[in-house]
Amino acid sequence: MILSKTFPRLLVATEFPPNAGGGGPAVLRQMLKGWPVEKLFWWSCFSGSEPKFGQKTAAHAIATIPPKLYPHRRARLLKSWLLDSFWTPWATNHFERTLKESQPQAIWVIPHQWAIPPLASVLLKSNLNFHVNVQDYMDAKQVRARFGGERGDRWARLAEQLYAKAATRDAISHTMVADLQAKTGCPAMQMLRAGIESEDLNLLASEKEKLRDRIRIAYAGTIVVEKEFALFVSALGKIRNRLPRQVSLEFFGNHSYHNREWFDSTWMNEHGNLSALELSKALRECDWGFSPMGLTDEDPNYNRFSLPTKFITYLAAGLPVVTLGHQESSVVKMALQYDVGLCATASDVETLSGQLLAALSEPCPKSKYRAEILRCTSTEFDAEKMRTVLYDCFRKCASLNR
Repeated sequence: MILSKTFPRLLVATEFPPNAGGGGPAVLRQMLKGWPVEKLFWWSCFSGSEPKFGQKTAAHAIATIPPKLYPHRRARLLKSWLLDSFWTPWATNHFERTLKESQPQAIWVIPHQWAIPPLASVLLKSNLNFHVNVQDYMDAKQVRARFGGERGDRWARLAEQLYAKAATRDAISHTMVADLQAKTGCPAMQMLRAGIESEDLNLLASEKEKLRDRIRIAYAGTIVVEKEFALFVSALGKIRNRLPRQVSLEFFGNHSYHNREWFDSTWMNEHGNLSALELSKALRECDWGFSPMGLTDEDPNYNRFSLPTKFITYLAAGLPVVTLGHQESSVVKMALQYDVGLCATASDVETLSGQLLAALSEPCPKSKYRAEILRCTSTEFDAEKMRTVLYDCFRKCASLNR
C-alpha cells in the first residue's frame, strides 16, 4: 500500500452511519473536518442518516441489521440471540470483504454495540494496525437492560481487547482513560470528545450578552436519565412564578417528549434535530444549558466514565450549564473543576428548587461565567489540538501497515 504524505486511506468502522444523529457521530464528523472525501471509507450496521449533517464518503459499506430484528423494545433477548447467531457471522464476512475492497491504510474503530462482535472477530486475529476510540462502556446499565447482561459484559470485554490490541487509542474522559489503562496496561494518546473550534472560542470571547424577554434553558439530545430530568422539571415548576422573567425549556434532538407526564407545552418547546450549524445558532439564543446524569451511583459505568456531548455543546455556544448528578459522575467533577454554572447534586425538590432560583435569577449569566467557560473550553476541548493528535495516530497506523 502506498502511503499518502498527508492523508492515508481511512476506514471508519462502527455501528452508526456517517450522518447519524447523536453525540458520538457528531464527534466523528467534527474530527474528520477537512479529511479528503476520496480517502474516507465507512463500514456500519445501519444505513439511515440525516443528509443535513453533510458527511460524505468515498464508499459506505453497510452490514445491514434488519430493522424488525433490532432489539428496540419487544422480544429484546430473542432478537439479540438471533442477531448473535445469524447476523454476526454474516457481518463478520461482510467486514472482511470491505477490508479487501477498500484497502484502507488506516482503520478507525469505535466499538459500539452490535458492531463490536464482527469487528473483534476480524481485527483481534489480524495483523492490521488500527486506532480505537472508546466513547461508552458496553456494560453500562442501559446496554445490559436492552441486550442482556451477559451480552453487555461480553461486548465490554471485547472492546477492552480491541483497545489493548490497537496501535493507537483514545477515550472520552479523564476517568475512562485512567480506567482503561488500569484494565489493559495500555495508555491513551489523548482524550477525544466533542471539541470547540477556534472560531467558536473567538466568538465566545467577544460576544456581548443580550437581555432577553425570558430565561431559555436548552436541552440537547436524548434524555438518558429521565428520573433526574423529571426532578429538574418539578423543581423548576415550583419557582417559575418567582423568577424575574418567564422561563422556558427548549428541546433539541431526535426524540419527542410530548407524551411524558412532566411535559407542559405552555412553557416547553421542541425544535427537532438540527444540523451542527443550526443547533449552534439556536443555542446562542438561549441563556442556559441543562446536563444531567444519574443522582445515584447504581450505573457507575455510565455515570463515572461517559461525558455527555451536550455539556461541551453548551459551552461552545457560550451557555453556562446547570449540571445535575451524583458527586462521582464525570460531568459533576468537570463542573466542580470549572465554575461554568450551577453544579447540583441534590436529590430532593426543595433543595434543588432553591438552588435553581438563586442561579436563574442572575441577570447576566453568560457574562458572569464567561471567563471560566473560556478556561474550561480552551483547556479541555480544543478541537484543533485533538484533531492533530488523531491524524498523527492514523498516520502511525498507516505507516505500520505498509
